[in-house]
Amino acid sequence: MVKNHLDKNASFTGSPKPPRSATSTEASRADQHSRNSSQEELDHSLNTHIEDVNKLSEDIDQFVDVLSTCHDKSNPPEVPDSVETFSKIVESMIKKYNSCENATRFCKTTEEDTCFIGAVIMLSKLTNSLSEFPSGSTTTRSLNLTSMVLQRAMTFMEEELRNLLEDSRVSSNSRILKNSSFNANNLLDGEQCVLTLSESSGDEEYPSYSPDIVTRMNRIASAMILAGYETECCQVYSISRRNAFSEQMKKLEFERINMEDVQRMPWDSLEGEITRWIRVVKSCSTTLFPGEKRLGDSVFSDSPIISQSLFSNLARAIVIQLLDFAEAVSMTKRSAEKLFKYLDMHEAIRDLILAINVSCSNECENELNSEISATGDRIGESAVSIFCDLENSIKNDVARTPVPGGAVHPLTRYVMNYLKYACEYKDTLEHIFQQHVKLEESNSPAKLKPTLEVETESESPHSSETVAGTMPFSIQLVTIMDLLDTNLEAKSNLYRDPALRHIFLMNNGRYILQKVKGSAEIHQVMGDTWCRRRSTIVRQYHKNYQRETWGKVLQILSHDGMQVHGKVVKTTVKERFKNFNTMFDEIHRSQSTWVVSDEQLQSELRVSISALVIPAYRSFFGRFRQYLDNGKQSEKYVKYQPEDIETLIDGLFDGNSASMARRKT
Repeated sequence: MVKNHLDKNASFTGSPKPPRSATSTEASRADQHSRNSSQEELDHSLNTHIEDVNKLSEDIDQFVDVLSTCHDKSNPPEVPDSVETFSKIVESMIKKYNSCENATRFCKTTEEDTCFIGAVIMLSKLTNSLSEFPSGSTTTRSLNLTSMVLQRAMTFMEEELRNLLEDSRVSSNSRILKNSSFNANNLLDGEQCVLTLSESSGDEEYPSYSPDIVTRMNRIASAMILAGYETECCQVYSISRRNAFSEQMKKLEFERINMEDVQRMPWDSLEGEITRWIRVVKSCSTTLFPGEKRLGDSVFSDSPIISQSLFSNLARAIVIQLLDFAEAVSMTKRSAEKLFKYLDMHEAIRDLILAINVSCSNECENELNSEISATGDRIGESAVSIFCDLENSIKNDVARTPVPGGAVHPLTRYVMNYLKYACEYKDTLEHIFQQHVKLEESNSPAKLKPTLEVETESESPHSSETVAGTMPFSIQLVTIMDLLDTNLEAKSNLYRDPALRHIFLMNNGRYILQKVKGSAEIHQVMGDTWCRRRSTIVRQYHKNYQRETWGKVLQILSHDGMQVHGKVVKTTVKERFKNFNTMFDEIHRSQSTWVVSDEQLQSELRVSISALVIPAYRSFFGRFRQYLDNGKQSEKYVKYQPEDIETLIDGLFDGNSASMARRKT
């Protein structure tokens, strides 16, 4: 590379420095004047070169034709003087460019630059034609000269391309429209897509080169490739873009972590690393890879194969780094809390595959997709394993003491909330479960395909009919629901009071039903039939509770057996009122401590009890109260007015152990 020998304080004509006695202002003016004069001289010199190149181009073109038609390579034609003259003109143009103090001195879509590119391409053709003749012939001297000048031209262009790639990015105070795309054909027309920050509402485009800079890179790359310097051009571009991509990865705080460190990392730390990894993968899929593809297609618009190769090599190097981390994560110890991060990773990998499909060539696409898919499958298998472990968690949850008050069991809350969040990934889970089934079938061809037991409308929570062809994830979901039902049935037997047992089953059944109805994804899997049957079961628990608790109360309030020979027996009246008081006090004392947290269910229970008990008590009270003597004897046996019963019923299922103290007769 010809270095810039021009001193910053000297003119192009080699004029002396300003006198030491000059003030700084005068020195600055003199320096600026010297620069302007030098630039004018440079422009004049380049214009002269353009005229010379245009005059000699025809002669060189004709000589190249003569060389190509010369079949006797041992007897080359005489080399005209125009070859040496042309070579020296090109070399002089390179020197003039190198004398420019700007970082990027070339390819500003000017007439001079176009002339220079044309001259270099012609020099390349001339050099290739001369190289076909044997060493030592009359063409050797000219070949050495053209090769040397061509090498200098390519070194200059290589440096220019490097400067453009590394130093000519759009400054931070300007933005590029998010939906803009590089297109060499448009760029050559001089169209600019740069907006100031105040004019653009989008994020900074990646990579942030102005259209003018991309146009310059395109012209340099095309010239170098036409001159046979494809390798050098690609090397400069590839190194620069890999460095730029690495900078973006650092901005996203991505660091390579070896497998051993991932294995030893506590979940809290690993969860943070996974979140960062997902952010990086999404950025690669949506911004970085598409941006690199657009840039490569624009810079190498005349060589799409080269563009594809450069992008494929870059993408492969980045993807391998990303997959190494995912592979390490898939081999960590599995636990329930990891499921959702695994699913996030699987979705990020899926989007990465789509980005590669759009951007890569078929060969690279197939190779990378194979690796990415394999990693995605391993993450998917880990997710399937974790989800299926929920079965074991339910089976192994064997309680020895009942939940106080018949409330919703923690296991029910955990399982249903887990399923709710899991079903937010319903499509992803369906996909990975399908892949899992395919893998199992390939390993065990004779294995029967799974079928789903779909519950029908009946009284039993486990009655079913088998329907084939349902999605594997749906099968797993219903299996878990059935296991939860079975587990809750077993836990209900811990209650000695049959009525409380039914309250427990009703609470949990209602909670499960509301969770399914509240999640469109779970509801879609379970279906309306399941929901109707579940509602029927909850209503049956309600009826069973009423029968166990209030059946005996209604027997006491029955008018049967109150008369002997057509006359009401006072002792029987006293006994009935006394028995009612005792039984109602006991029910209220115990069931005020029971819990029904679902407000609607609590209200439904109270309304149904009131509708059952209050009319019966009001009728009994109105019919037989008169047979008790007024005064203290009446108060001894008639403890509650009908209004008191209604008030006390409204205090049931509050979980309040001191509710009896609230009664005031």
